[in-house]
Amino acid sequence: MPEPLIRPARSDDEDALARLDRETWSPLHEVRPAPPKPGEPFFRPTCGPDAHLVAEHDGRVVGYVRLLRPTPLESNAHVLQICGLAVAAEARGKGTGRALVRAAVAEARRREARRITLRVLGPNTVARTLYASEGFAVEGVLPGEFHVGGRYVDDVLMGRSLL
Repeated sequence: MPEPLIRPARSDDEDALARLDRETWSPLHEVRPAPPKPGEPFFRPTCGPDAHLVAEHDGRVVGYVRLLRPTPLESNAHVLQICGLAVAAEARGKGTGRALVRAAVAEARRREARRITLRVLGPNTVARTLYASEGFAVEGVLPGEFHVGGRYVDDVLMGRSLL
């Protein structure tokens, strides 16, 4: 699979993104309950198309990354946070996740952020390895912060400077 096209999300991506969210959900990487059933909205008032970049291959949505401000505080406005990343099974291990992370970093720079952060569950070593390879460092660990999949797991805080 060649490198995917990364583009801003559009409102007409909603069904494809909702389907991808349902298909990729796992307690390995998600603390929220399983995504809503078909027909329920993917975009929300606080998290619309402008908060997402989409990976497309042969005209099909195969991934997304969600980039938001971590808090509404003006004193924190210089930071953006990756608040979701999903890659379709057939696009995994083929550079789609890496392309989305790089696009999120580029978008954060375009928005003049000084830092980009994320949170990832401790057992999700595939994602942690990807983020580390793209310059994110572990900046903190909240031991046993979440109880998912029948066990307590760490919440790993990662970030990097954009300067």
